[in-house]
Amino acid sequence: MPKSAMTKCAGLVSPFFNYDKGKILPENDKMKYRGSYYLPGQEEKMHQFEIRDEFYLDGKKTKIISGGMHYFRIVPEYWLDRLEKLKKLGCNTVETYIPWNLHEKEKGQFSFTGILDIVRYVKIAQELGLMVILRPSPYICGEWEFGGLPYWLMKEEGMRIRCMYPPFLKHVKEYFEKLFEVIAPLQITRGGPVIMMQVENEYGYYGDDGAYMEYIKQLMIDNGCEVPLVTSDGPWGDAFECGKVDGALQTGNFGSKGKEQFAIIRKKIGNQPLMCMEFWVGWFDNWGVACHQTGDLEEHVKDLDEILSEGHVNIYMFEGGTNFGFTSGANYYDELTPDVTSYDYDALLTEDGRITPKYEAFQKVISKYAEIPAVELTTEIKRKAYGTLQVVRKTGLFENLHNLAHPKENLVPQSMERLNQGYGYILYESILEKEGDIEKIRLWGANDRANIFVDKKPVLTLYDRELLSEHEFENSLEKGEVLDILVENMGRVNFGPALEHQRKGIDGGVQINGHQHYYWKQYCLPMEDLTGLDFKLSLKEGAPGFYEFTFETDEIADTFLDFSGWGKGIVLVNGFHIGRFWEIGPQKRLYIPAPLLMKGKNTILIFETEGKHTETISLWDEPDLG
Repeated sequence: MPKSAMTKCAGLVSPFFNYDKGKILPENDKMKYRGSYYLPGQEEKMHQFEIRDEFYLDGKKTKIISGGMHYFRIVPEYWLDRLEKLKKLGCNTVETYIPWNLHEKEKGQFSFTGILDIVRYVKIAQELGLMVILRPSPYICGEWEFGGLPYWLMKEEGMRIRCMYPPFLKHVKEYFEKLFEVIAPLQITRGGPVIMMQVENEYGYYGDDGAYMEYIKQLMIDNGCEVPLVTSDGPWGDAFECGKVDGALQTGNFGSKGKEQFAIIRKKIGNQPLMCMEFWVGWFDNWGVACHQTGDLEEHVKDLDEILSEGHVNIYMFEGGTNFGFTSGANYYDELTPDVTSYDYDALLTEDGRITPKYEAFQKVISKYAEIPAVELTTEIKRKAYGTLQVVRKTGLFENLHNLAHPKENLVPQSMERLNQGYGYILYESILEKEGDIEKIRLWGANDRANIFVDKKPVLTLYDRELLSEHEFENSLEKGEVLDILVENMGRVNFGPALEHQRKGIDGGVQINGHQHYYWKQYCLPMEDLTGLDFKLSLKEGAPGFYEFTFETDEIADTFLDFSGWGKGIVLVNGFHIGRFWEIGPQKRLYIPAPLLMKGKNTILIFETEGKHTETISLWDEPDLG
């Protein structure tokens, strides 16, 4: 969220995040970084963490009670608050994934600042006396776009991922060389708090290439990993066997029946510490699911007690946070199920960091196994309902195409990846010179959702499996002059074999009345730079458009945008892309953290694709996850 972008109109927008590193977490009287790690010239104290029959820190047995919390899903101004609450729970460790597709969004372009400043996140944890588990796998799953893999892998023909495929390994090697320059100094052996790192992630669910697992492990070591290594897989079927690698402790991922799961793991690992690396205490939501997914608190409390009575735990999630921008992933089993913007996960803290009854119940269990420290919460966080806002300006997508993108012309439509676009929308446009009335249409190799227009009038929307077959109009469409197809990337699949089939847009062709139609203009719409929008241009009813709202305030607080009455689209707050909305729910409001707002004038920009809207939005002081 560059402050230069926080203008009265839409500014620069990242499909992930742009933060002005000079504004994030200013050092103040509350956080002086007194620890030896932070003071230049002061001798760092080195420690040793070992895995034997148990976990040992400097030769002393240590019980790991950890909470999962991803720095990239929480605005940096709130990292301290969330980590204080983690310690107050009784945890001594925090765990996080590291998303390749954020840190190297474009090939060879690395970022470790702002919301991606993992060093600062880890240093805050250390200042609070917390240990850290890092999971720097190329693949993270995590209900995250493409499971953390960068989109640009899909530019390459024949790309195979997560196996001994040399082009993939070359990219991983180049990423790790840069990543470990950043994270290796954070290890406990070098004065930092990082005690363990994970090799790959739930690999046993994906493949059985032992040579690949060995390669990733050795690559981590070659680039400076000195702390013990672990793997994590479900302890059922072949997963545990397929996901292991020599020299790494096998840990389990599960959400129930702790004693039974540990009994299975014990038979497989012998006299080594038992750890649940992902104790699932909730679940995620996908668009269209009946309601917000929640867990059974009584069962979770029982399972946590069982796990801690025999071993170690990482609670997944302590706080889930938010899939800002276009970062939410998807699953594909029988059908596409893209995830909502909120990653609340029914975690111990809500999406916006509130303490829940689950937190309080877990704290009581943890108190049986560890001393609960007295922790002062030093970040004041408020919620506020700013009321109802009236639309100030609006303009159409079609009218602004040339203000937003330079068209790229091809004989046949190209996928986003082939046009060097990772996320957002892409519009395909062609002149209908030879076609008569349109009776049939089919999009070949199209993902994930297509709004089709003839002469700028909406005629058809196709989604998921509807894109796999020919659509025959009950009443043929009258001959038009221009065909437009707006395709949305709903989030690349983050789990399973479908990972290798994640090109977005149209990767094949367009068939009209049974024949291939050629010659297309393509407008890439990643929604990264909307400064060119011209609100003097009109907006036709029923067409995709942009709607601007403003409000002024002298009090900054967390708030929640209610999109009732709106169809489908995205929301930008002062130039920061807070995520997607869709009327099908279950999520009904989008979280706006206070640090995204500013005293004085604030601007909210909505891009809506269905032509379904009202003239107002509301900002509430409570979420509504459905």
